[in-house]
Amino acid sequence: MEMIMETSSSSVVSEFEGTLLKDPDPFSYFMLVAFEASGLIRFALLLILWPVIRLLDALGFGDAGLKMMIFVATAGLRMIEIESVARAVLPKFYMDDIDMEAWRVFSSCDKRVVVTKTPRVLVERFVKEHLRADEVIGSELLVNRFGFATGFVQGDFASIFSRAAKVFVDEKPTLGLGRASDSSFFSLCKEQMHPPFITNLKHHHDHQVLRPLPVIFHDGRLVKRPTPSTALLILLWIPLGILLAVIRIVIGLILPMWAIPYMSRIFGGKIIVKGKPPPPVSGSSTGVLFVCTHRTLMDPVVLSTVLRRKIPAVTYSISRLSEILSPIPTVRLTRIRDVDAEKIKRELSNGDLVVCPEGTTCREPFLLRFSALFAELTDRIVPVAMNYRVGFFHATTARGWKGLDPMFFFMNPRPVYEVTFLNQLPVEATCSSGKSPHDVANYVQRILAATLGFECTNFTRKDKYRVLAGNDGTVSYTSFVDQIKKVVSTFIH
Repeated sequence: MEMIMETSSSSVVSEFEGTLLKDPDPFSYFMLVAFEASGLIRFALLLILWPVIRLLDALGFGDAGLKMMIFVATAGLRMIEIESVARAVLPKFYMDDIDMEAWRVFSSCDKRVVVTKTPRVLVERFVKEHLRADEVIGSELLVNRFGFATGFVQGDFASIFSRAAKVFVDEKPTLGLGRASDSSFFSLCKEQMHPPFITNLKHHHDHQVLRPLPVIFHDGRLVKRPTPSTALLILLWIPLGILLAVIRIVIGLILPMWAIPYMSRIFGGKIIVKGKPPPPVSGSSTGVLFVCTHRTLMDPVVLSTVLRRKIPAVTYSISRLSEILSPIPTVRLTRIRDVDAEKIKRELSNGDLVVCPEGTTCREPFLLRFSALFAELTDRIVPVAMNYRVGFFHATTARGWKGLDPMFFFMNPRPVYEVTFLNQLPVEATCSSGKSPHDVANYVQRILAATLGFECTNFTRKDKYRVLAGNDGTVSYTSFVDQIKKVVSTFIH
């Protein structure tokens, strides 16, 4: 069905699942809530109940199946945990499933309302911030006085559509978007459209209208949306993945650096190297400062593996356990500028050093703002573009315990790293030629982004942690007992 996107003071009401999202089944999103807010037991339980949910849907009791999903995924969880998953985890998966043609129709209207049977808390942040909706009308989770979700929803799903009618008290909405078989709010709308959508191409030059706001920061351990088949594969892989991760970590600790690339191939790992790395420093000259993009905590380790020598890495937020397991020396910074500058200078006087000036990892194809401190301390700067690919688990977290980052990285069946060495910066591109440290840092950020095909941003570590964890990313001491609790809670809740 075609729509000419020339609307004046128009309004739209759209379903979320099956319309704005391609997939009409919200099951995988509840699986994400179960895994990220609770753990493996709830994740496995919901998967076991999937045949029952499908049977209820086939018998015409789809609402009962949805209520079962909501109950299993949320009952007994603190609302703050559910909100955290909705803020940090779900937007990335929602964005990957957006129907762009539906979005073009939706975004062409002035007033935009989204209707969903999914609990409003799970979709509201994404829909308002990334799809720019004005209102989100969904089911409401019941919460007890202690702040825990009961797993039940307030009223029945039919009340959602009556609430949608109250939003348009003065005039009927211009357009209704939804599946023909499941859109009770259509009677409210002057016009109706059903998937698939075909939009007028003459307005496709307006990128502000045609593209939702991108998801730059996201959290959570799962790489792929856990559809039933993917979730089953993950559950079956986890025991083997843990064993494989332990073997890989032990090998990395006991073998010399030159031998690790050969052994990593045997156990499924792969490192792709591009460009020409500089030779080791000789004589009394200061070391080379390798300035890397920051994708995972493994960046400096992989760089040392490629160079076949242990190069110290500047760190800030990695856990004590990660420092213990690290096969290379680490230099912990304090975020006190003068103190950190002195530490970096001292290390460079002894040899090469690795620094990631973004200060934190970013999973998406964006580079965060580079700290300019590195540019003030040396002119021997070699930019290194790091990137990686994993199949099951992300090796970074803002909400969880960072001590498990190495384990999750090595639990992937075939982790792949790409290391691209750029030429050492010429003297005229450094502070020695009179350039400011900020100009040098921005230049290095731009050439690394161009190498990877990424976009530069002005976001910082604090921006990331405010979005994902609701704090500024300050690292505090965690006792051994608390660390054990975090390990257990990652898998079992």
